[in-house]
Amino acid sequence: MIPDLIDLHAPPVPQPSWSARVNYSRTADGPIQPARDRDSELMVRVRDGDQGSFELLLEKHRGPMIRFLHRMVQNDAVAEELSQEVFLRVYKSRESYEPSAKFTTWLFRIGTHLALNWIRDGRNEKSQTSLDKEMAEGAGRQVADRRRTVEQELLYQAKLREVRQAIHSLPAKQRAAVMMHKYEEMEYTQIAGVIGCTESAVKSLLFRAYEALRARLAHMA
Repeated sequence: MIPDLIDLHAPPVPQPSWSARVNYSRTADGPIQPARDRDSELMVRVRDGDQGSFELLLEKHRGPMIRFLHRMVQNDAVAEELSQEVFLRVYKSRESYEPSAKFTTWLFRIGTHLALNWIRDGRNEKSQTSLDKEMAEGAGRQVADRRRTVEQELLYQAKLREVRQAIHSLPAKQRAAVMMHKYEEMEYTQIAGVIGCTESAVKSLLFRAYEALRARLAHMA
């Protein structure tokens, strides 16, 4: 089984709305209000001057953000640089922060915006890291399967590389939607909040992306 392989046999299965799974809590005055998620609570503390809460958010989300950005820009150094800019913007915006949505929606909106801008600028053409390097590093993070022969391992890596190349060839917004849907396991509503579009537009983006991947990787089905 190839861990990065998208299910190419069917369009994305509709997911329950995020709002349907929000926890609710009762205020002192009685009315029931949506309860803030843990990350939003931490960010509110950051807004109130708690530096330790920012460090907790940084520790929790820095790794996933770097991985997301790396899949978007295919460059280790740029992913690190953009991740630093993401959290710098989060910190600079702390005084005006309002927990109107999940913290991760806001965080990935910043990261996606920076990645899309970098891609549009064309800087990736000048300094793009080869996929061979990414594959070598990715293989080191995976648990080795001692049952594979050398030939099987080479075939596995070749297929994995082809899937990643196919995803990277998608238009930038489609790629971002796939990254959030497949790797970050975000729901349509949250992806819409990140990209800044409607839920139906997200479904359309994903449908076109998976159709393109299905066509390009049909020989692997």
